[in-house]
Amino acid sequence: MEAVIEMRKQPRTQLSWPVSIWVPAVSRFFNGRSENISKSGVFINVPMATPVREGQIVEINFPRTAELAKQKGQFARIKTGMVVRVDRRNVVKDGSIGVGVAFG
Repeated sequence: MEAVIEMRKQPRTQLSWPVSIWVPAVSRFFNGRSENISKSGVFINVPMATPVREGQIVEINFPRTAELAKQKGQFARIKTGMVVRVDRRNVVKDGSIGVGVAFG
């Protein structure tokens, strides 16, 4: 049995939304999907080949619909954060990894 210590300071909202993650170490975006989000961070699923590790700074691109982009004046919301967790439990199941990012 594994003990889990809750480190979150903000409540999470379940949100499945297409996102892309910019990994500066390889100067490339990787497409994924958010699983949940809060004011302080996000958990996303990306392909297992995404080269992320704990402590790495990344940018998350949250695209907006055309209507929302018109209201907000831009087509995406970009958030910078630090990778605080990499979860490889689903690699065999669906070829993805989970990445927890705390916003900076």
